[in-house]
Amino acid sequence: MLTLDDLLADGVADRTVLVRADLNVPLDGSTITDDGRIRASQPTLNALAGAGAKVVVMAHLGRPKGAPEDRYSLAPVADRLGELLGRPVAFATDLVGESARSTVAGLSGGSVALLENVRFDPRETAKDEAARGELAAELVDLVSGGEGAAFVSDGFGVVHRKQASVYEVARLLPHYAGSLVSAETEVLRRLTGEPERPYVVILGGSKVSDKLGVITALLPQVDALLIGGGMAYTFLAAQGHGVGDSLLQADQIDTTRGLLEKYGDKIVLPSDLVIADDFAPDAATEIVDAAGIPDGWQGLDIGPNTREAFGRVIAQARTIFWNGPVGVFEMKAFSAGTLAVAQAIAASDAFSVVGGGDSAAAVRTLGVEESGFSHISTGGGASLEFLEGAELPGIAVLED
Repeated sequence: MLTLDDLLADGVADRTVLVRADLNVPLDGSTITDDGRIRASQPTLNALAGAGAKVVVMAHLGRPKGAPEDRYSLAPVADRLGELLGRPVAFATDLVGESARSTVAGLSGGSVALLENVRFDPRETAKDEAARGELAAELVDLVSGGEGAAFVSDGFGVVHRKQASVYEVARLLPHYAGSLVSAETEVLRRLTGEPERPYVVILGGSKVSDKLGVITALLPQVDALLIGGGMAYTFLAAQGHGVGDSLLQADQIDTTRGLLEKYGDKIVLPSDLVIADDFAPDAATEIVDAAGIPDGWQGLDIGPNTREAFGRVIAQARTIFWNGPVGVFEMKAFSAGTLAVAQAIAASDAFSVVGGGDSAAAVRTLGVEESGFSHISTGGGASLEFLEGAELPGIAVLED
């Protein structure tokens, strides 16, 4: 797989480079509430622009229905990206239309442009390969006016998707892995190779079904799997405990029971919980034994005994992977568990990887110093599929 360093070694001055970045940041109106993914894109974009390339960036935001929606416009992202890069970022108000063509045509060496949300075009995510190929051809045509156009894949958060801007474009242009994609794959290969032991994984989030693949793949490999978040209640139900009104996937109870029977010596579940009488920041709360959630109440965070128990396991680890908050960290009353997990990992001298998505957002929201982690991934879903052993289309195409 050729990398950004290979492209830079060939020289990129005045060449047009099409970059697929992951700029899918959370917004409150037009205000970016966490710019972590924009910051993660900086090294590749700075390297290209600094070497004199004409940089054209593609990205998505949210899940529009294949048509423009103001709330998913990348305009606020263009502004923030320009601030972080320390150079203006021209913004095209469409993807492959008149604005995109004129914006790209106006670039000079060392300048950067951002195209509007790729998911405003239904062909980006189409199941029909021909439709995706058509969009990819139009994107390539945008940057092929000059000689030496190239494609850099730097959106690790989307490499598990066979989408036009991720997969088909790479088949049409000389392609390279950006610094972010290279770093992410190197880190995850370290986890799937021969990790230093004890190897501890912490999984949270809402649904067992979303993480069943990675749970099944990791359990034979890890020394301990700590489970929190909404998914924990299905495991507790599989042990025969009532879970009140907590999040429950009844169709996964038999599966989780089987996992507990086979790997019960590795799986660590909450022993106590913070429960509430409503899913609200001002709800009444209590701390109860994990086997004692009353009817009408729901578990929204791990309790203090569980925080201590998780902390003891984390402190002994030499390799750590964490994906998913263990409580509703967005509400202060239910953030203590996720904060405790983050602080325990940050205090460890283990090789630690935060698996993107909500976990990365929690680290920043709760004010835990990012330098305490060996690596914070930008791609939650992609990280999980990599650890499952699945082939990631956006990586496989770069290896061709």
